[in-house]
Amino acid sequence: MSKPTFIVWFRRDLRIDENPALRCAVDRGVVVPCFIWSPEDDGDWPPGGASRWWLHHSLIDLDNELRQRGSKLVIRQGSTCDCLEELASETKAHGIFWNRRYEPASLALESQVEKCFAKEGVENEAFNGGLLFEPGTILNKTDQPYKVFTSFWKECLKHSVEDTVATPRIIPAPAKWPRCDALKDLQLEPKIDWAGGIRETWTAGSGAAKKRMRYFASNGLGNYSEGRNQIDLDGSSRLSPHLHFGEISPRQVWHAVDKSNVADSKSASIFLAEIGWREFAHHLLYHFPDTTSEPLRDNFKEFPWARDARSLHNWQKGMTGYPIVDAAMRDLWYSGWMPNRARMIVASFLTKHLLISWQEGAKWFWDTLIDADLANNTLGWQWTAGCGADAAPYFRIFNPVTQAEKFDPAANYIRQWIPEIEAMPTPHIFKPWEASDSVLRDAGVQLGKTYPKPMVDHSDARQRALTAYDKIRKSKG
Repeated sequence: MSKPTFIVWFRRDLRIDENPALRCAVDRGVVVPCFIWSPEDDGDWPPGGASRWWLHHSLIDLDNELRQRGSKLVIRQGSTCDCLEELASETKAHGIFWNRRYEPASLALESQVEKCFAKEGVENEAFNGGLLFEPGTILNKTDQPYKVFTSFWKECLKHSVEDTVATPRIIPAPAKWPRCDALKDLQLEPKIDWAGGIRETWTAGSGAAKKRMRYFASNGLGNYSEGRNQIDLDGSSRLSPHLHFGEISPRQVWHAVDKSNVADSKSASIFLAEIGWREFAHHLLYHFPDTTSEPLRDNFKEFPWARDARSLHNWQKGMTGYPIVDAAMRDLWYSGWMPNRARMIVASFLTKHLLISWQEGAKWFWDTLIDADLANNTLGWQWTAGCGADAAPYFRIFNPVTQAEKFDPAANYIRQWIPEIEAMPTPHIFKPWEASDSVLRDAGVQLGKTYPKPMVDHSDARQRALTAYDKIRKSKG
């Protein structure tokens, strides 16, 4: 008697290891792994340019891993429900398994898929392959979602993290494979090759994710509490794009830290709390789906954001006249990445120095970051703007100069990304507009010509932001 066939619908779980949906299918019968390219099913947030590049290469890696185990990835494009129905009909599938996603559009799509296959009498089941704890399981004493991270994380730490599921050695294949669209037909890679910097900086795929985790556990984790904020050092884990695409799961990361030589250290606890922030972001988005475009704090709907296309453009291109801001934005454009401390600085500059809305920043990050995650992006921008859960007080306005002096003290990061001022000595490089004519001349810098003058004065911008905040605070009594 032939074994039943099960479709495994890959999404943001592009790995063979620790994949609950795949493990269940392998244990029960023949497996047809599939990926469906249907950006319209992501609602208002289809993958941005950098994410599409990463996805292309991650799918290649996933297919290679499947082939090493006697299987392969079936690619389709079109409406997700239609493609899955066709695939189920072609393969006479007994069931379909997948790992859940928690973005608003993804939840709606999964509901459609469940209804479709229930009506057809095809078994369907979803698993938690992307979070430590499922949304709805971590609630306060009144069964409401937490809005403060510290309380949320304390509750999480009362629960045990599940063990990872076993990796299949062999993935049983169907006697006849269904048709497969070519990956190149999805046109995920840019027609104009702007991705050279990303390609030079990153390697997509679960193999690279595991390698990075091992490297970080041995070389970076022990110093994470100090190194994570240094912009000029590789002090972060750089696992975020791998986590976003599911090339490694948070459970794998958790257990890797737990088995490390510094598992009981302060740095390990701080790093796991960063995984907790990722968890917090996804739980918040699940409970407050409108926050992708609306502030969680209602009074911020009245905030007097500026509409200034030119200033937004200068910020996007790293031409604000503040070296640490410009270095980070140019790093983003080239590599699809910037350190977390730099993200806070540039976000604060946009929302508080320029008074441009956090939604504009979120859109730009969405298109340019390789780890553009809807939950993290939403939480990060609302946190910086002061309008979200556990948000930084609006009156906390980062000074780009002092931030650079503290977190890029030798100006190595600035010099790497702004060659037009690299000859300027420290500390003048942090604020070129205050340097003497002789210092500028010796460094070959002409403010306003070879490098821009500051768009705004920090003190003036700070006062303007505080005045705007005070208006909405008073308007709500």
